[in-house]
Formats: sequence, C-alpha cells, structure tokens
Amino acid sequence: MRASLIQIDVNEGESVESRRQRVTALVREQTDADLVVLPELWTTGAFAYEEFAAEAEPLEGPTYEAMAKAASDAGVWLHAGSIPERDPEGPLYNTALIFSPSGELAAAYRKIHRFGFDKGEAVLMGAGQELVTVRLPETTLGVATCYDLRFPELFRALVDAGAETMVVSAGWPERRRAHWTLLAQARAVENQAFVLACGTAGTHAGVPQAGHSIVVDPWGEVLAEAGAGEEILTVDLDPAKVAATREQFPALKDRLLGLEPPRR
Repeated sequence: MRASLIQIDVNEGESVESRRQRVTALVREQTDADLVVLPELWTTGAFAYEEFAAEAEPLEGPTYEAMAKAASDAGVWLHAGSIPERDPEGPLYNTALIFSPSGELAAAYRKIHRFGFDKGEAVLMGAGQELVTVRLPETTLGVATCYDLRFPELFRALVDAGAETMVVSAGWPERRRAHWTLLAQARAVENQAFVLACGTAGTHAGVPQAGHSIVVDPWGEVLAEAGAGEEILTVDLDPAKVAATREQFPALKDRLLGLEPPRR
C-alpha cells in the first residue's frame, strides 16, 4: 500500500479559497498512491481560533465538495484532514473527512480531545463522541486528530475496533515537536500498528508549525519523516506486517487492565 502525506504550508496571507484550490491540485496529482492524508484544519490553520466561526462550513460545504472531487479524480482514498464544521443544530466541531476513491464520504470523525485547556478550541468547539475506523482493501484505518495523540486509551480503543493503521492529522506546534515524534512512535509500538501522522508547515496565528510528518511501523521504526517545509511524504507499507508483528510478539494478548474481568 502506498501512502502520501501532504504536509501543507499554512502561512498567513493566503486566502482559504486559494489554499483550497492549491491543495485540491496537489491531491489530484497523487494518482500513484492508495491513500492520501492531509493535516488538521488546513483551510484556516489550527491555531487561528478567531477565524473558526467565520470560516466554519457545513459538513457538505465547499471543502467537502472539493475533496470529494479530488479523491475521485485521483482514484485514491483520501483523509482530507479536518475542517471547522458548523452543525446547524449545535456547536462547531473539528471534523475529519475520509473519502473513497469514488468520491463518496466513507467517514467523518469529530475530534474527541480538544486542545486549549480553558481557551481556544477547547471552548469554541464541541467534543466528538464516537470512535471512527474505516476499512480499506489493504488495512483498517483508525482515525485521530492532533491532541488525540496524547491519549493512549483512544488508540487502544481503536485497536479493539479493528484498527491496524492509525492516521493522525495535526496542526502541531514547533515548540513541542519532540513530543510529536515520541508520541507517534509510542502509539505505534504499544498498539503494534502503523502510524501515519501528517502535520502542517509554516506559521499561522503567530505559531510556528512543527512539520516533520512521520510514518512509523508496528515496531516503532520510522519509515519516513518530512522536514520543516511544505512537502509530500510518500512511503510504501506492507499491511501484513501488523498481523506478523502481533503474532511474533503477542503483547496485546497479555492485556489485563481495561478489559472485562474473567468470569469464574
């Protein structure tokens, strides 16, 4: 399976529509990939809190339409990153969109863990409630977004739901880049799964972005890592390595905590 992570530059000064057109063109070029992944909130920037309300879209808004068409044009599975979603009957959500190669919406994931503590996303957006997995021909994706990466219980729940490849879209700050790499490798090792973590480059809302999108195998080996700027990171994965790793080193079978107690 070939995956392409598009690490988008989100520098200020570019309009949302201009960036949307540019990213659509980049996705359409990935015809050799099976799966394409975009970062979190790439239309607005993950730290541009003051723009969330103004730029929020309905689920099937302009970004949805552009990404559905791009997935269909390229013939790829597309994790289209996330958008600030405006629910007509509720709050804003940080919502990831996943499209099939035919351009159909395969899943939408509302971010569960909101960053900001008592400000920013944590107070401006609602919290998602549902785990999301997506079955591809080659593997089952578990979907997470940025701050979710710090919560191992979410990823363990995704494993229990059948996930073999964790896909994380993010707008991760440069000042905590060491955590980004460490946590991506930790989530891969502890769940014996691939981790595909795609972040943004550039600076927006005064916050330099980490870049360094990364692909990690089930043993924690870094298969590919981007630099700091805009870049397309492409890597070939062997999905069978997940089952082989879990069979060779069956640590997941030794779990005790978080499971129902054995019946006597």
